[in-house]
Amino acid sequence: MSKHKTSFCCQTCGSLHPKWTGQCTGCHEWNTIIEEITAATPPSSRFQGYAGTEPIITHMLNVALQEESRLSSGSLELDRVLGGGIIMGSAILIGGDPGIGKSTILLQTIAHLSQALKVLYVTGEESPQQVTMRARRLGLPEKHLWLLADTHVENILIHAQKEKPKVLVIDSIQTMHTSLLSSAPGSVGQVRDSAMQLVTYAKQTGTALFLVGHVTKDGHLAGPRVLEHMVDTVLYFEGEQDSRYRMIRATKNRFGAVNELGIFAMTEKGLREVSQPSAIFLSRSEKPTSGSIITATKEGTRPLLVEVQALVDQSHAANPRRLTVGLDAQRLSMLLAVLHKHTGIATYNLDVFLNVVGGLQIVEPSADLPTLFAILSSLRNRALPHDLIAFGELGLSGEIRPVPGGQERLKEAAKHGFKTAIVPSANASKKMLDGMTILPVQTLKEAVDCFETL
Repeated sequence: MSKHKTSFCCQTCGSLHPKWTGQCTGCHEWNTIIEEITAATPPSSRFQGYAGTEPIITHMLNVALQEESRLSSGSLELDRVLGGGIIMGSAILIGGDPGIGKSTILLQTIAHLSQALKVLYVTGEESPQQVTMRARRLGLPEKHLWLLADTHVENILIHAQKEKPKVLVIDSIQTMHTSLLSSAPGSVGQVRDSAMQLVTYAKQTGTALFLVGHVTKDGHLAGPRVLEHMVDTVLYFEGEQDSRYRMIRATKNRFGAVNELGIFAMTEKGLREVSQPSAIFLSRSEKPTSGSIITATKEGTRPLLVEVQALVDQSHAANPRRLTVGLDAQRLSMLLAVLHKHTGIATYNLDVFLNVVGGLQIVEPSADLPTLFAILSSLRNRALPHDLIAFGELGLSGEIRPVPGGQERLKEAAKHGFKTAIVPSANASKKMLDGMTILPVQTLKEAVDCFETL
């Protein structure tokens, strides 16, 4: 009879405990530890090799390097996020809210790849009939699409070894389970061991592996954190449910730039790439309005022009409100303190609301200067020129710090017809851009004086 080993695993962080406790010592969450029973399988049979060769120790000087050959996914935006295309043997994890388009874009991708390669789509949540109905609704070629409805990892790997697909899609990893564990599918142990077997197969056979991952209510990938460490690339789907635009951001990529952004539009025929994403975020009212300004942010290697809006109003509560959408609320409090300290402009008795148009999340500090300009514009009820753009990081001592990629941001603004730019002195273009006036500033006081003269 096979022996079994009992362990207690946290369903939030994946840490193991010798016995059950109410609070996890790793993540300090309560009531997240459950008992898991593991079959005592010999190490040699736990993760067997699939390429028919035993691993050997190799000196680095003897490793033969080959040029990375990338496959086009059929979408320039997805290729941009992946670093130029799909690397054979890589494991890609894609997560996002339910219904945002994860299965749709993967079905479109493998439909394109199936014209030249053998692909296998493993569905653990839908039936083959449902997947086929979606493919026909999207008008995708079905001739070379192979489907497998199964959730047992060992069975999936048996079929994969027999069919030898070059691209394997698992939808989703939370529905998979392995016979090595007796816990329910979706538990930390099942997700970890199932992903390990699939990634091992992909590495040893040179198969491109796509894993679909669920997200929690906080927006993080469900399952253990080690899941993101095992794969080569982690992609997150972003976007509002009531908006037709979707964004894919790379938060980890061993073969390309991190925080690269791809923008798509959801249509009746699936996700379509947006060739000029700056045009999405520049749909402003024809007449200049107070509290609105355009800034140039950098997403990966791409500069994007977005609109930052601010509303400053008299507060009728004891504690004025500070609300942000698309910006860090803690950073807003810091910016307001710096504004008061170095210019004397106080907002301690005012409500301040900030919004980034289009649902984009700005995570870099280049939006500091335009955020303060938008606040001043709303505070003074004074509209800024439509052809003005600004960017720059604000330091605690009131200095305006340069941001990376300043020249690319200015060129993108000039291409869209902006005539005036307020930027840090270190980012001022050394050569004149056609039709653009650049106003360099070094301190917050200089920037406010420049604002007063507009």
